Amino acid sequence: MKRSFPRIIASLILAVILVSPGEFAALAAPLSADMIVSVPDQVLALVDRGKLIARYSISTSKFGTGESNASFRTPLGTLFVSAKIGDRLPPGTVIKNRIPTGEIVAVDAPGRDPIVSRVIWLRGMEAQNQKARDRCIYIHGTPEERRIGTPASFGCIRMRSRDIIDLYDRVHIGTHVLITLRKIHDFVKPEEPSLLARSD
Repeated sequence: MKRSFPRIIASLILAVILVSPGEFAALAAPLSADMIVSVPDQVLALVDRGKLIARYSISTSKFGTGESNASFRTPLGTLFVSAKIGDRLPPGTVIKNRIPTGEIVAVDAPGRDPIVSRVIWLRGMEAQNQKARDRCIYIHGTPEERRIGTPASFGCIRMRSRDIIDLYDRVHIGTHVLITLRKIHDFVKPEEPSLLARSD
């Protein structure tokens, strides 16, 4: 049965009301989407069956890649999102032991390097990363945004606050994460030319 025009308008108004005042949530990625973390590119891409949905600059470990305890290295291989922490926290909110402290740290505040804004906790799916959850390997926000784009972490994957908030709203518990030494372009299909594109 066809829906009346007034009912359609009412549904649209309700959808807008459900979004927090003054902001619009990022669109959730399809359940089939994966996160690809390229260590050489220092980029995290959200990819759905070869289509690029979003791309962010990141920072992996300054000690390189690896899985051993107390190595402070970023593990490689396939993991998945096992927990998300930080719903609706203001950007820059300090998260200690996965609990918000209420303190807000400014971007690039001198001498400050806490976890901020959001935490996406990863669990390994392979022998090479099976300790990832116990090692507290996260994707998280950092106030040290000047270091994003270069390896600077102690094993986790760091992001700018605005980027981790956007990513957090897009991904689900169970989303797969591939941390790799390959480049992002290896996972993204070339865009097909538009019918409106010029050929000359």
